[in-house]
Amino acid sequence: MANIKSAKKRVLVTRVKADRNKAIRSKAKTYVKKVEAAIASGDKAAAQAALVEATAVLSSATSKGVYHQNTTSRKISRMSKAVNAMA
Repeated sequence: MANIKSAKKRVLVTRVKADRNKAIRSKAKTYVKKVEAAIASGDKAAAQAALVEATAVLSSATSKGVYHQNTTSRKISRMSKAVNAMA
């Protein structure tokens, strides 16, 4: 355990940021799963609606520094491609 006051503060701040990032990542994964479930069920309208929501959540996570821009772009691109490929 840290003995120096600034080191103790860093431990606390790091814990808070890690919890925040974990919550944001969890929310993003949930929305991505909703898109994947809609694609699997074959409901294009639901998939498109879920894609819009997932895109917003992923973009928000990126702006908060949780995901790298390229990672978000890749995820959104793959989901969009899958939704557009639906019959």
